[in-house]
Amino acid sequence: MKFRTLMASLAIVGLIAGACQQTSTGGADPERAKIVIEVVTHGQASDPFWSVAANGVKQAAKDMGVTANYSAPDTFDMVKMAQLIDAAVAKKPAGLVVSLPDATALGPSIKKAIEAGIPVITMNSGSDTYKELGALIHVGQTEYEAGKGGGEKMAAAGVKNAICVNQEVGNAALDLRCQGFTDGLTGGKVAVLQVTLTDPTGAEQKIGAALVADPSIDGIMTLGPTGAAPALKALESAGQLGKIQLATFDLSPDVLKALGDGNMLFAIDQQQYLQGYLPIVYLTLYKLYGLMPGGGGVVLTGPGFVTKDTAAQVIDLSAKGIR
Repeated sequence: MKFRTLMASLAIVGLIAGACQQTSTGGADPERAKIVIEVVTHGQASDPFWSVAANGVKQAAKDMGVTANYSAPDTFDMVKMAQLIDAAVAKKPAGLVVSLPDATALGPSIKKAIEAGIPVITMNSGSDTYKELGALIHVGQTEYEAGKGGGEKMAAAGVKNAICVNQEVGNAALDLRCQGFTDGLTGGKVAVLQVTLTDPTGAEQKIGAALVADPSIDGIMTLGPTGAAPALKALESAGQLGKIQLATFDLSPDVLKALGDGNMLFAIDQQQYLQGYLPIVYLTLYKLYGLMPGGGGVVLTGPGFVTKDTAAQVIDLSAKGIR
């Protein structure tokens, strides 16, 4: 079961409840002040995508009158992330929010949290595995469907031979994006190109080499803004900017500029601010009143598609760290 209107309504109710609670007591609610929620993701708060999610966590904690602590490994490292989850569980928080890029690696730590009586909500990645681990709900987009939608849009633009640039092969969410993109590009073919984004120059060179090796490539899908940047540079160096269709997952000021300039076909927006914000709201209401959407489900924050026609509308919000 997937919740849209219900989830949005609950978020609004949570905000109103928080505002009313603070007003009626003439200050912060002492019960809320005791609530501490731990957030552990695989993405660093310095990353342009994850900084927006972290901003959502921070604002939700402020709005709800609770404390939320955000932590992540320095790089994509499931062993370190599992250790961070274990450390968070040891603090005995009122709730735990985790991204779930690898259920096999992180599952034991998440199950320990649940066995300790800590309610867990997954966000961003894990829409296909959260339920089997015992998480209450998942907040994010369904990655395969988002990728498929991107493939369909590329196909409609005439793309026949594309590469899917994957910076974290083995991250289930990113792998599903490429799989969906491949299935959505009806009548075309897709090759997965693995890059390392800690070396952006190397990523640019690898994308450029792929274009030289196969001049028939007419489309590139990247899986995040940090992947889009070297792709843009590779296309510019090859003199193919605006000729080979480029699209990406997620937004950043640079992505929005590329869209506005006509150098990118579209960006898939999963509204990661909501992915950080909503779990804090839900866990606060769950702790205070036992409220949680019944039956479990995926709270859909995406996908949406930002194009040249709509990029200007979200540039200001992106600069503020909300989109």
